[in-house]
Amino acid sequence: MYYRDDLALVHHLGFGFHADMCAPGILALLEPVRRRGGVVLELGCGSGLLTRYLVEGGHQVIATDASPAMLELARKHASGADVRQIVLPDDPLPPVDAIVSVGHVLCYLADEAAVDRAMTAAARALRPGGVLAFDLCDLEWNRARAGAPPGVWRGDDWLIVTEFSQPSESRFVRDMTTFLRNPDGTWRRDEEHHENVILDTSRVPGHLAASGIEASIRTGFGDEQLIAGLVAVVGRRPE
Repeated sequence: MYYRDDLALVHHLGFGFHADMCAPGILALLEPVRRRGGVVLELGCGSGLLTRYLVEGGHQVIATDASPAMLELARKHASGADVRQIVLPDDPLPPVDAIVSVGHVLCYLADEAAVDRAMTAAARALRPGGVLAFDLCDLEWNRARAGAPPGVWRGDDWLIVTEFSQPSESRFVRDMTTFLRNPDGTWRRDEEHHENVILDTSRVPGHLAASGIEASIRTGFGDEQLIAGLVAVVGRRPE
C-alpha cells in the first residue's frame, strides 16, 4: 500500500525534519554532479521536501514516488523538478548521474529480495562517476524500538496516532490513524497499515559491489547523525 491522501498530507505537514537534516550532507555529496550539470534521480520523493533543496541547489531533478497522493503534493511544493511515478523494484530507471533517497524508502518494499532488486536497478542506472546516497533501516532499528508505546503527533489541523509492532527482527509494522480538520471545522479519520523490511545493512556494500558500485555504510550523509537504527549508504561508480 502507498500513502493515501490524508497520511501523505500529514507526513508533509509534520515530518519534514528528516529531509531538512539530511539535505546539507546530500548536497555536499552531489556537488561534483551539480558542477558538471548531471541529472539527479530521487526515489521516493514524497511531497518534495528534499526535492525542493535539490532544485534550489541548482540540480536537474527527476523526482519519483509510487504514491499518487505524494506526487500530487510534490508537483505543488517542488516546482522545477520532473515529477514522475515509478514503482520499485521493477519499473525501469533512467540513466542518471546521481540517485538519492531519504526516509528509508526501499524498506517499504515487500521483502528483502525486492530491496535487493531495487538496489541493483539503481546501481545499473548510475553513469560512470555517479553518486548514490540513500538511507535504510538496520537491524538496530527494531532493537532500539522494542516495546515502544504508541506515538502521538499533532499540529493545528492534524493529528496522527501510530502503534508499532515487530513480528520478527526483520519486520517493523506501523498502524497509523490520522485525523485532519475539514474546511467546515469537522474532523475526518483514516487508517493505514504499513510494514518495513529491516536489513542487516553490513551486507549492502558487497551487494552493490557486484554491480560496480563502491559503497560504504555511514551514520549520516554529512555531519548529521541519523536517528537510531537508520544508516546512510553512500556509493560511487568509478569513472
